[in-house]
Amino acid sequence: MDIAKHFLFNFALLFILLFVCLVWSERSRTKRISRANATFYFVSSLLVCFSFSYEVSDGFRLDLRNIPVVIGGLYMGIGPMLSIVAIMTRCLFGIGVGFLPNLLLYGFLLVFLWKIHPWFWKQTPKNRILCAVILTTIISFTSLICISLVSPSYLRGDIWIAYMVIPPFGVGLIAYCIEFVRKHLLIHQHLVKTKKLEAVEQMGAAISHEIRNPLTAALGFVQLLQEEDLDVKKRNLYLSLVKGELESAERVIQDYLTFSKPSLHTLEKLNVSEELAHVLTILQPLTNQNSVLVNTKFSSTGYIKGDRQKFHQCFLNIIKNAIESMPSGGCLYIETAANSTLVTIHIKDSGVGMTREQIERLGEPYYSTKEAKGTGLGMMVVFSIVKAMKGTIQIESEPEKGTVFQISFPIHN
Repeated sequence: MDIAKHFLFNFALLFILLFVCLVWSERSRTKRISRANATFYFVSSLLVCFSFSYEVSDGFRLDLRNIPVVIGGLYMGIGPMLSIVAIMTRCLFGIGVGFLPNLLLYGFLLVFLWKIHPWFWKQTPKNRILCAVILTTIISFTSLICISLVSPSYLRGDIWIAYMVIPPFGVGLIAYCIEFVRKHLLIHQHLVKTKKLEAVEQMGAAISHEIRNPLTAALGFVQLLQEEDLDVKKRNLYLSLVKGELESAERVIQDYLTFSKPSLHTLEKLNVSEELAHVLTILQPLTNQNSVLVNTKFSSTGYIKGDRQKFHQCFLNIIKNAIESMPSGGCLYIETAANSTLVTIHIKDSGVGMTREQIERLGEPYYSTKEAKGTGLGMMVVFSIVKAMKGTIQIESEPEKGTVFQISFPIHN
C-alpha cells in the first residue's frame, strides 16, 4: 500500500495549495476567483504532482497529474495548456516506456477538454461534480490498461487501488470545494446587490419625503394666494413662505447631487484656517443659542487645493452636528496642523458621542443619529466632498464623552 499512501500525501499537498489560493483570493477581495490565480494553482499542482511522483522503476513513474488537468480543463477551460505542460514536464524525466502512453493520453485530453468545457458549464453543480469524477475514473482505468500493455510486470493490486480510488475521490472533493466557493460568491454578490437596492429604495423614500414636505406647504400657500380678497401684506408674506419652502426643496436636491456625483467646480488655493474662521462666523448664532464655547488653535500655515463653496458646505455640516450634539451647552475645540504632506483638522466636541456601530454607519444613505430630526444627507455630503478633495476622515467617539473628527487633506505648496 506504499503507492496509495504516497498518493494520499500528494493529494494532501494539492488540497493545502488549494486552500492557500482560496485564502489569497479572499484576501484580495475580488468578486470571483480570477483566471490568473486559478492558472497559477493548477500549474503549481501539476509541478507538485511530478515532484512527488512515485518511481516504480527507472523511467516509470506514477502520479496524480490527471487531477489538476481534469479540474482545470473542465472548470477553467485551460485543459489544452495544462495538457501541454504535463507532456513537456514529463519530457524532463526522460523519454522512457511511459512517455508514449502519456503523450497519447494527454494529447487526446488536450482536444477533449477544450471541446467539452462549454457543455460542462451548462450542467447543474451536482452533474458537474459527477461528470468530473466519471472522467477521472475513465482516465485512471485507461492509465492502468496502458500500464498493463506496456509493462505488465509493474501492475500490482496496490496500483489498482491507488489509481481507481484516490484520483476520483480527489477530483470529487476539489470539485465540491470549487462549487461550494462559487455558490458562496454568488450568494455574496446577491446580498451586495440586495443591499444596494435597499439603499436606493431608502434614498428614494427619504428624498420624496424631504421634498414632499416643502412642496405640500408651498402648494397650500399657493391656494391661499388664489383668494381674491387677500390683502397685499398677506400676499407678500405667503410669497416669501412659498419661496422659502421651494429653496428648502432645492437644498435637498443639491445635497443629493453632491452625494451622488461630487464635483469640484472651481479649484482654488484655500487657507484652511481662514476658511474655518469664516464657517465659525456663519455658525456663531447657533453656538450662542446652544451655549457652546468654541476654542480654536489654528496653524499659521496650511494651504490646500479645493472648491471653497464645497469646503464650507462640508465643515458647516460637521461643526453644526457637533454643536447640536451639545443641546445643554459644552465646549467645541477646533485645531489645524500642517506638515510637509498633509493639512489636518481636528474637531472635538463634548456632546452625547456615538457607539462603534453608529460610527461605522456614518455616511450610509440616509442614516442619521438624530433619529426623526435628521435625514443623513449632511454626513453623506461630508464624506463625498472629502473624497472628491482627496482627503481622509477618521472618527473617534464614546457615548457621553464626545466625538473627535480628524480630516486630512494633501497640502498645496
